[in-house]
Amino acid sequence: MRLCLLATSDLHAHVLPYDYYGDRPDRSLGLALLAEQIAALRAACPNSLLLDNGDLLQGNPMGDLVAERGLEEGIPHPMIAAMNVAGFDAATVGNHDFDYGLEFMLRALEGADFPVISANVVTHQGATPAEDETLLPPFVILDREVVDEAGARHPLRIGVIGTVPPQVMTWNAPLLLGRVTTRDPVQALAAWLPHMRTAGADLVVVLAHCGIGGAEYRDGMENAALPIAALPGVDAVVAGHSHLVFPSAPFAGLPGVDAAQGRLHGKPAVMPGFWGSHLGVIDLALDRDAGGAWRVAESKARVQEIDPAAPSGPAEARLSAAVVVAHVATLAAIRSPVGETRVTLSTRFAQVADCPALALVAEAQASPLREFLAGKPEGAMPVLSAVAPFRAGGRGGPGNYTHIPPGEILLRHLADLYPYPNRLCAVEVTGAELVDWLEQSASLFRRLEPGVTEQLLMETDFPGYNFDVIHGVTYRIDPTRQARFDIGGERVWDGPGRIRDLRHRGRKVQPSDRFIVATNNYRAHGGGVSGRAGRLVYEGEITNREALRRHIDAQARIAPRRPGTWRFVDLPGTEALFDGSPEATAAEAAAADPRISLEGTGAGGFARFRFRF
Repeated sequence: MRLCLLATSDLHAHVLPYDYYGDRPDRSLGLALLAEQIAALRAACPNSLLLDNGDLLQGNPMGDLVAERGLEEGIPHPMIAAMNVAGFDAATVGNHDFDYGLEFMLRALEGADFPVISANVVTHQGATPAEDETLLPPFVILDREVVDEAGARHPLRIGVIGTVPPQVMTWNAPLLLGRVTTRDPVQALAAWLPHMRTAGADLVVVLAHCGIGGAEYRDGMENAALPIAALPGVDAVVAGHSHLVFPSAPFAGLPGVDAAQGRLHGKPAVMPGFWGSHLGVIDLALDRDAGGAWRVAESKARVQEIDPAAPSGPAEARLSAAVVVAHVATLAAIRSPVGETRVTLSTRFAQVADCPALALVAEAQASPLREFLAGKPEGAMPVLSAVAPFRAGGRGGPGNYTHIPPGEILLRHLADLYPYPNRLCAVEVTGAELVDWLEQSASLFRRLEPGVTEQLLMETDFPGYNFDVIHGVTYRIDPTRQARFDIGGERVWDGPGRIRDLRHRGRKVQPSDRFIVATNNYRAHGGGVSGRAGRLVYEGEITNREALRRHIDAQARIAPRRPGTWRFVDLPGTEALFDGSPEATAAEAAAADPRISLEGTGAGGFARFRFRF
């Protein structure tokens, strides 16, 4: 008997093939565009389930607008409405589903025609995870009638269980502390899996909202897909969270990973990208053992990439109709003016040169913080501001850049500059902690060989949102030195780092110096900097995006300049290549830094640039 598991992950409110940041159609994303593939696969495999692995509600201006305005009685969240139309069988929640608060998430999930489960988000802890009171049902048993290859019908009970990274308690601490807590995903699954079998599950599928990290289990792992797959009683795994694709070549050779057949510790597994970029497909061949129980005899996992050239069809039309009201409202909102800029605001070169767009956000964060600190003991400390170029290529692809020309600033531009619903926060750090913060950002760059001209500059798997530029100080980065941290944020070297000549107002920063750094709640609570964010001194009620909006409102026209915050050290005879926006011109590259030149076409639709140190 054959069973087909279809899976999405990290949709982030992307239903339609539309880029709200650029206000233009984009047929490289969206659940609606996947709908035709889903329909075709279901027709080819009558025994099928459609599952989602979380991060549904947040991730674009439509998701933000729905959360801001609230859900009307009897009208489902547009993402949930689309999933109902698509016929999802079950889903779990991801960490970003908590970004708008528990009440909003639970209200949104009430509209689902399918069960939403999570085994490790707990309202009351018991003696063991299996005795916990969970926020959502820990698992569901889906009773299905399936047809074998001879045409005979059989009952099949498929157990589906979900987990979320325990770090959600750190990233969304103000919204969750005192109301829920989390269990370690592996421990929670180990406790619940026997109960699923006792409840009659013939097969167990884990919706693990986590990436593929190390094979060796560690308590509280964020990316625990491999240890999860190793658990007895797991038949298939859907991973996600890291916005990567599996099976794929980059995972080849890792312990416990079969990147050709799509297996983790011998169990079929998929990780289907993000925003609807891919559909995960797990094909299972089942037969009965000597005791009459169903078992997985063969498996094959694969991913199908979205097809931008595919013609629209009835499945896409049905999903589009389910969200048309929310889509029209979102378009009206993102097109509303909020100010004017006299200069281009672009992140096309924000990872290799000083960037006026980041300077604008940095000042917008620092202004309300200075007002708050006035008259307080911390008010005597220098105020800095940490900002990352959220849209700067990388995993998001060659169109994933902010580029706002001189002229009117629209609401969509604010979402483009700051796409996350983070809240403005501030932390107190020492000079030593400030250096570590910047050293982790500098892990973006590969270690360069002095005097070599053909080498790559950046680590392609480094998340762009972790490249913080800290405004209010000046510093240089030396990529020929060994990185103190790996791209996952773990310290790997205690020797001389990459941050050189760190100064505040011309004075060299000392390890014992103290600063206040404006940032966001994710960073302030340890996200992305492995807990080294310092002491929390301010947690605002407004979002970073709202702070940006107020900052622009307070000025007739903005004209941020390159602040001279950081640059690479001079390395005569050394050059490196990096991929950037295909829309960037040679003149734009040279204006960002005279040492940058346009080389030609890069991989995956990017342009290739050269940096001469």
